[in-house]
This record gives sequence, C-alpha cells and structure tokens, in this order.
Amino acid sequence: MLKISGEALAGDRGLGFDFSTIDRIADEIQTVKSTGASLGLVIGGGNSVRGSQLSKLGLDRVSADYMGMLGTVINALAVQDVLERKGMATRVMTAIRMEELAEPYIRRRALSHLEKGLIVIFAAGTGNPYFSTDTAAAWRAIQIKAQVIIKATRVGGVCSADTQQDAHAKLYRGASYRAVVVACPTGRE
Repeated sequence: MLKISGEALAGDRGLGFDFSTIDRIADEIQTVKSTGASLGLVIGGGNSVRGSQLSKLGLDRVSADYMGMLGTVINALAVQDVLERKGMATRVMTAIRMEELAEPYIRRRALSHLEKGLIVIFAAGTGNPYFSTDTAAAWRAIQIKAQVIIKATRVGGVCSADTQQDAHAKLYRGASYRAVVVACPTGRE
C-alpha cells in the first residue's frame, strides 16, 4: 500500500498539480509494479482541499471533510490517467458512491482487481468525516492484507506535533504501539 499525499502531487508548487512530479511518481510506481508486487494507492487531497483547514475558517467540519474527500477523487483520476498512459492497468475505487467516475469500494472487488494485477487507487478516504487519508491508508491496507505501507508525504515520519504548525516538533526515530498509546491515551493528539 502506498499513501500519496495531495501535496506530493503538487510538487514544489504546493497547490494544484505538477505533472512532471506525478510523472516521476508514476515511473517509480511502474518500477515497483515490474517486480510483480500487487499495489494499492491511497491518494490525499491536500493540494486542493483540506477539510480540517476549511473548518478552521468557519465551514461546517462535516461539509469541509466531504469537500476534502472529493479532492482526493480528483487527484485519483489524475494519477489514474498518468498511470494508464504509461501502460499500467488501474481501477479507482471510492468510499463515496459516484459510479460515473469510479467503482464503489467493495473489499472483495478490490482484492479481485489486485489478484488480476491491476493497481487499485483508493479515493475519498474512509468515506467518513473526521478521518484523514492516513487513516484510510492504514484501514485499506489491513482490508487488502497489505504486507507493507509506504507513506509518500512531506513529513519525514511520526512527529510529536504537526510540523507545519510547530517548529519545535520532534521526529521520533521509532515508536512501539504501546508507546503511542501511552503518549496519546485519548487518541486526540
């Protein structure tokens, strides 16, 4: 499972799409695919819409999160197009029904696509507000029995705080499940 942030799709631009960056990511995906590995992608939406930020500006949090989910669908379609132009077979599956654009996420169908060698691109996060696409990546990875999760984002790992908001955020070199539970017993940090 590869989690690609929306910000990664924007490259150095920060917003929108940088198609030379997406092309480079697609080449790396093609290299992984050439090893015979099954590959699922979870796409973020931070290059266009980030629900948590919109809610801080006054939008209803649930509506803002759904807007972010729609951003991930736009990004998934862009990545799909680039991958398919390079000869890779894909399927976009969404956690929110929109059959004209993509298949609804159905676990058994996703597993079938992976068994057939298709790259499955998971969009719209978990389909639920208040959950990040990082959560969706972990959730989908468990559901498809992924052996590895790789996160392609601007953050270099697990940190003590949001590195965009706290210049003193500490990067953890390693953390056990127990240490995370002890540090964040309420799950709100």
